[in-house]
Amino acid sequence: MKKVLIIANFARFPWEEGNGRFSYIINSLNPEKVEIEFITSSFFHGEKKQRDLNDKRLENLNYKATLIKEPGYNKNVCLKRFYSHNIFAKNVKKYLKTIEKPDLIYVATPSLDVAKVAANYAQNNNIKLAIDVQDLWPEAFKMVFKIPVISDIIFLPMKLQADKIYKKADYIISVSETYANRATKVNKKYKEKIVAYLGTDLKYFDECKNISKIKKDNSIFEIAYLGTLGSSYDIKNVIDAIKILNNKGINNLKFSLFGNGPLENEFKNYAKEKNINCDFTGRLDYELMVQRLCVSDVAINPIRKKSAASIINKVGDYAAAGLPVINTQECLEYRKLVEDYNIGFNIENNNPEQLADKILELYNNKSLKNIMGKNNRRLAEEKFDRRKSYLKIKELIEN
Repeated sequence: MKKVLIIANFARFPWEEGNGRFSYIINSLNPEKVEIEFITSSFFHGEKKQRDLNDKRLENLNYKATLIKEPGYNKNVCLKRFYSHNIFAKNVKKYLKTIEKPDLIYVATPSLDVAKVAANYAQNNNIKLAIDVQDLWPEAFKMVFKIPVISDIIFLPMKLQADKIYKKADYIISVSETYANRATKVNKKYKEKIVAYLGTDLKYFDECKNISKIKKDNSIFEIAYLGTLGSSYDIKNVIDAIKILNNKGINNLKFSLFGNGPLENEFKNYAKEKNINCDFTGRLDYELMVQRLCVSDVAINPIRKKSAASIINKVGDYAAAGLPVINTQECLEYRKLVEDYNIGFNIENNNPEQLADKILELYNNKSLKNIMGKNNRRLAEEKFDRRKSYLKIKELIEN
């Protein structure tokens, strides 16, 4: 039986909050075809806490799960995070020396440190290497540290490291065409490229929706945001847009934010200052998040200017929920989906007047809102359903 090693820094086990890509991939594999070992960190990135290395649930999985020690960090963007990833990578490197050589290594990037360890190990031992590009580093960090020329110089070593990793891959998997193209730009030897959006299991999504006892309040027009409350998302722009509409006498708008993050209190204070009807729910269990999302009227994807993000988790959930989307994200790949499927509106960043106009258009035109919502659900069924979109990944690993 073929042995496959899957390595991912940022992963979720079935009992942890979130919609984990790697747990889904592993559970879709036929244990009679491949023997899986899954290596991940002792540090759970999603909640910024250490996992229990002796958790009995790890023993009940239908694959071997190995937790490698990592110190951890408190913020997504901080020097301690780079140090933590470096230690994790060194510990993974030590561990690889102790195991039987696999037939395939499937590694997520980022982090770059552990992907580099996996790529070098695969090359030195003549092992096939598949990389799954989840995000672009250093591009994502350059968005935070936006200093012309200086940022390019500071992050050049990280870019060169990423190039070397991409070049060594035999198979390139990615969460978007945009990210896949970044890898194939420097890799001319890869055998196959697979683009599989993060997506969701639509069958499970619908089960969560259908057991819901939450009733929609038709007297309220609910605008939904799902995700991190952080610097990448222009939540204040949405609040400003709603304030514009309130000033025009439209007072039955509600802005619901499903998530938490470092700027949560700042956004709460801003909403209070503007006297906006906002519901900050915090991070919800997946089932409750689905139920709350599905009784909303419109979804907002308010990503800031020059973001490196592409096809992210939230847009798949918006599609599954059948909501029209108002999108400020500049990623051409997603903007094209918005246009081609007619699922909502692409608008400018930091333009609350334009955002208010589009909210008002959907507010006044229920037929248009329903049509765009149905189109987004069709997009989910065609592009975001893991039962379909992950089949090629399953076939690649098993074969």
